[in-house]
Amino acid sequence: MLIGDVVGLGKTLMGTALAKVFEEDYSIETLIICPKNLVKMWEFYRDEYGLRAKVLSISRVIRELPDLRRYRLILIDESQNLRNREGKRYAAIHEYIQKNESRCILLSATPYNKTYLDLSSQLRLFVPETADLGIRPERLLRGIGEIEFNRRHQCPLRSLEAFEKSEYADDWRELMSLFMVRRTHSFICDNYATLDPETGRKYLSFADGSRNFFPTRHPETVRFPIDEGDPNDQYARLYTDNVVDTINGLDLPRYGLGNYVLEKPKQPPNERERKILDDLSRGGRRLMGFCRTNLFKRLESSGYAFLLSVERHILRNYIFVHALENKRPLPIGTQGAEMLDTRFEDEDADAVDYSTLDLFDDDAGEETDETGGQEETGFWGKNPVSKAAFRERAAAVYELYATRYKRRFRWIRPDLFKKSLSKHLRANARDLLSILQLFGEWDVDQDAKLNGLHQLLTETHPQDKVLVFSQFADTVRYLEEQLQARSVDRLAGVTGDSSDPTGLAWRFSPVSNNKREQIRPDDELRALVSTDVLSEGQNLQDGFIVVNYDLPWAIIRLVQRAGRIDRIGQQAPDILCYTFWPAEGVERIIRLRERLRQRLRENAEVVGTDELFFEDDVDAQPLIDLYHEKTGILDDPPDTEIDLVSNAYQIWKNATDANPKLKTIIPRLPAVVYSTKAHPGGDVAAGPAGVLVYLSTTEGNSALAWMDQNGNSVSESQFAILRAAECALDTPGRPRQENHHDLVQSGVKHIMTESKFVGGQLGRPSGARFKTYERLSEYARRLRDSLFESLPASQTLFKAVEQIYRFPLRESAKEKLNRQLRSGVQDEQLAELVVNLYEDDKLCLVQEAQEAQEPRIICSLGLV
Repeated sequence: MLIGDVVGLGKTLMGTALAKVFEEDYSIETLIICPKNLVKMWEFYRDEYGLRAKVLSISRVIRELPDLRRYRLILIDESQNLRNREGKRYAAIHEYIQKNESRCILLSATPYNKTYLDLSSQLRLFVPETADLGIRPERLLRGIGEIEFNRRHQCPLRSLEAFEKSEYADDWRELMSLFMVRRTHSFICDNYATLDPETGRKYLSFADGSRNFFPTRHPETVRFPIDEGDPNDQYARLYTDNVVDTINGLDLPRYGLGNYVLEKPKQPPNERERKILDDLSRGGRRLMGFCRTNLFKRLESSGYAFLLSVERHILRNYIFVHALENKRPLPIGTQGAEMLDTRFEDEDADAVDYSTLDLFDDDAGEETDETGGQEETGFWGKNPVSKAAFRERAAAVYELYATRYKRRFRWIRPDLFKKSLSKHLRANARDLLSILQLFGEWDVDQDAKLNGLHQLLTETHPQDKVLVFSQFADTVRYLEEQLQARSVDRLAGVTGDSSDPTGLAWRFSPVSNNKREQIRPDDELRALVSTDVLSEGQNLQDGFIVVNYDLPWAIIRLVQRAGRIDRIGQQAPDILCYTFWPAEGVERIIRLRERLRQRLRENAEVVGTDELFFEDDVDAQPLIDLYHEKTGILDDPPDTEIDLVSNAYQIWKNATDANPKLKTIIPRLPAVVYSTKAHPGGDVAAGPAGVLVYLSTTEGNSALAWMDQNGNSVSESQFAILRAAECALDTPGRPRQENHHDLVQSGVKHIMTESKFVGGQLGRPSGARFKTYERLSEYARRLRDSLFESLPASQTLFKAVEQIYRFPLRESAKEKLNRQLRSGVQDEQLAELVVNLYEDDKLCLVQEAQEAQEPRIICSLGLV
């Protein structure tokens, strides 16, 4: 299952509680996989609640999972990090789950980012792509029909693979209703909270009698000046067309090395070299797009971070030039798919160079890249900016690569590449060098954004706790150094390279993390400057102020950051969310972003590459609303994204709030009660007229059907049926249709047929219960026709097969049967195992009081 509640609603506690239930009820131990910055937090929860579990950083799964013992329950925190199924880590986790048949609990406040395939990738961790799910992508099928679908796609209609062909939200909501629980702050506030008449605020009541009030999020703006008429204004120079056009005109040869491979080199590549070259060809153009987009983002974000990235890019180009000119091997890294995710923006793409350093191999993992993070920084601004200086430094760094860090790279002969590679490397370096020469040394005292932040911390909020976010580690380190130099005390910076992000979070927020006794007052932090490494999983609600030093391209990032302090336990009535803007207004940012998009579109047309790595769409309205501090812009997504059960509860809650008498009236209504209402049958989107049926199945499960006037199913989407049933308190009733009861009968038959088709009482056809019953019922039939029918063992087998039909398997029996079924066990051995389990009372969970019932019509609603 996937717990998809938005930030701050306690997914960590719910995941821990579920794991504890499995441990106590089934003696199952848990493997917790999480980002490395959350390992310490999860170890705390494990110890605090006495959970038998191992906590494993996601950066170590490639190395450790293949040899790890079996864990029958896997809990994956921040599972959105596994939405790319091409990644090495994804493959390692998927293989482990399949091999061990582990159950999965996924936790994610942002289950998908750009496409619905983000969701299916996470589901594929534990759902086979062709497994029968019992539902179909109805909205897609309504548009193209089953025949056309089968012609195009040739995959099972009720499978995850079929849903991956749909782009309709209705289909994906229906699919996720099988696996996901998702609630929002507004849903909890509207349906579970109590209104305090004195303050007008809503709160939740806890078992100890305490109240947790819901704060209000307030967007605030911090303006910094930009004067295009001042030749010394650093930010005015940063945003000029000259800088933007220079970046867009780069060939980026290090990120497109596959384009420079010789077709017929004098000495053909060996097998090892051929594999490296194949990798280069696969990753080239997308890596070029990633690099260009990352430079554009840094351009808008921070002058210091952008210029530092330019310096590193020049230096890495000259490292390659040095190797080519001296006929020495080029240092190449694995170009994995994970690096193309725009969320990996903490470190500079050239500080941990994706084209020359494998950030995701067994040795590097997510650890500090000493070559990029330490050996190559601090050059620009301290020495004359010249080609000769860069060449000298590049030669020294190359020697460092070739000796001290040789194992971090794959090395390949320079004579496998075209001579134009060196030419383009030098040309790119020359163009980027012109940007550095335009700026000279970055003047810290004239940094308008930095000055604005300093004023906010020392004058606007001199005593309050403040959480500052930036997308980039370079910016965080810069702000930490400069603010400390300006005597801003009790301040620390946090990046993906920090050794203990959780420890720093506890020092900033000791109360909400139950660390007040361990954190001395002198060690407590007042200000924390962080990348988005702290936008996931941490409790930081001792503070009520968030500052966005740079502006992400997706508003959802800002919502996630606000969720770090807008959490259970927040005592402040108001959350202040500051964002930095140019003083002249939001229009400058909108114009800049449109220019960047236009440059990318032009580049795509010229070189034929897709460089769409920005997370948002082209709608500028969210930026305008944020700039004008519109209330609600930083609230969670609307309640339409909650799960099906929560949606049904909300309908009931809203109805009974509007008319409390319904709480008494509804339970007293007789079975098979019906009503009829007007329906816009002419509206294609609304669906045809007919009848809605609410049924309790033979297993006691609730089911809905929508039948048209001809008795055919309109939709299997439970969301669609609930929407079709919606009406107001004053909606007038209409006379019953003549064929109303006939249509209800068709609905009952449809529901029962569908239930039987997907396994019915025996569960899914792919399950152990279904397979075992199918095989042994046939085996038992053969025994009855033979001389062995009267043997005691045969009689016991007949009883065991009947028990499997009537009752669910125990977890332990299910695992044993699955292992035998996978190993190709013969019917005789399978029967012997089932008989032994039956005699030891370890086969089924027998509940004699719960006898099978007939399907029961609860009610129906005609649509005319």
